[in-house]
Amino acid sequence: MNNLLLTTAYFPPISYFSAITQATQVTIEQYENFGKQSYRNRCNIMAANGVLALTVPVVKANSKTLTKDLKITYATPWQKLHFKGIESAYKNSPYYEYYIDDIEPFFRKREAFLLDLNQGILNALLKMLGIGKEILLTTDYVPAGTPGYTDLRDAIHPKKGQGAENMGFPVRPYRQVFCDRTPFVPDLSILDMLFCCGPATKEML
Repeated sequence: MNNLLLTTAYFPPISYFSAITQATQVTIEQYENFGKQSYRNRCNIMAANGVLALTVPVVKANSKTLTKDLKITYATPWQKLHFKGIESAYKNSPYYEYYIDDIEPFFRKREAFLLDLNQGILNALLKMLGIGKEILLTTDYVPAGTPGYTDLRDAIHPKKGQGAENMGFPVRPYRQVFCDRTPFVPDLSILDMLFCCGPATKEML
């Protein structure tokens, strides 16, 4: 891949990072219209009762609201709920204690804009993974089919059939926390692989 084009994402899925590792340059689209029910403001983790979606609530937006202008609402204690969900899901994982102190601040600081929250999370995760990629932001909207880009803005999506296994990225099963009761689920948030596999995560992407 040359210049990879992605949407912003909240604790992105494994396929998102697999794509990043294969790119020479990574650009996040900030001038697109916000898309609902996407990874832009949600992630999927593996909880005791199955896959759990964690969604960042945003201020009501219309179809023309740009991703860069999307504000987070704190009308509900979503940060506390997300952190408790992650703690409950992964406190018994092999590498929970190793990484949680670097992740916890994102559930205390109140960013005004979704893009700022996601960029902070992405940069922190790349550092944890040891992936030295510079992340750029678009300076204007990049139309589909623009030469020079590998455009995965619509490809990496929570809808079934749009995960890593259908985009040519390797899906390497690993031991998940609740594997004794739940079959392996691919392409969850990178948090799942990070807490379960630790430093080996980078090689598995």
